[in-house]
Amino acid sequence: MPTPDPSPTNPPPPEPPHGASAGDERETPPETPAVEPSTPEQPETFTREYVQRLRDEAAKHRIKAKRADDLARELFRARVAALGRLQDPTDLAYDEVLFDADAVALEAAVDELIARKPHLANRRPSGDVDQGAREQGQTVDLAGMLRARAG
Repeated sequence: MPTPDPSPTNPPPPEPPHGASAGDERETPPETPAVEPSTPEQPETFTREYVQRLRDEAAKHRIKAKRADDLARELFRARVAALGRLQDPTDLAYDEVLFDADAVALEAAVDELIARKPHLANRRPSGDVDQGAREQGQTVDLAGMLRARAG
């Protein structure tokens, strides 16, 4: 008997049962696939009102989440502005990691941004820039000045 090709397209024939000869082949009826009986169309599981209520609730949650995101961005901008290191606090892009981080990490991010782009740094002069700003605590005493020079 020749050996059958073991390729997947040509599977080997089944071996005869124990005690039967190779010539005693009986035809076995082919297996019939199980056919599912056709089912009528499934009715709606949820009522239209219930689905609409769920959609409305989800829309409200989306609106609240959007509002929370907007407030988080505004707070982040305010924290960057409070550092006073950038001309425009929106130059540092919003980052959730920096938003949740401490002030030291935020300052490090601002320092890194200024190191990369120095033109973004705050250019407002601060302190005494000596442009006519003087202490106004004393009054001018002309009589005292004359007496001091007369003597």
